[in-house]
Amino acid sequence: MGQTATAALRKLGYRNAGTLEFLYQDGQFAFIEMNTRLQVEHPVTEMLCDVDLVREQIRVAAGAPLGYAQSDITFNGHAIECRITAEDPKTFIPTPGRVTAFHAPGGLGVRVDSALYAGYFVPPYYDSLVAKLIVHAPSRERAIDRMRRALDEFAVVGIQTTIPLHRRIVDDPDFQGGDYTIHWLEKFVAGG
Repeated sequence: MGQTATAALRKLGYRNAGTLEFLYQDGQFAFIEMNTRLQVEHPVTEMLCDVDLVREQIRVAAGAPLGYAQSDITFNGHAIECRITAEDPKTFIPTPGRVTAFHAPGGLGVRVDSALYAGYFVPPYYDSLVAKLIVHAPSRERAIDRMRRALDEFAVVGIQTTIPLHRRIVDDPDFQGGDYTIHWLEKFVAGG
């Protein structure tokens, strides 16, 4: 998949950071889309590969070469990201409003990207994403444990968020065992 994506980008003459999205199932991958920007999930790559993708994108846009080659990239451990949105965790209806208390989790291997604070008003006009919670650990099992702990520490009071849904997901045996497909979340949320 990586070789196919790289060949396509060379043929296009693309020169910058960006994201190509694929679906993978049953030993086959299918191209979905290309974004000439970083995606919401870029912290997972940053934590797994110990790179700063935002810095590299800025450097390349300024005319500098990438600061590393593909051969310099190594994967280390496992990372999981939860998108925390201002939505009802059952109906997914947006829940704008005033954040009355906020506490972000912390500790080794825990990263929170957010601009929330106590007193902040979440407006109804934009995407409902209010935080990204990313964890990194040496194994998938430890990453799941770390995510569970971080979700339990995460406090956003005054609005509803998807934190309870993420807690249910990390406790699900299918998720823990990596036994899911692209349709899994839809069935999980529907109760089946």
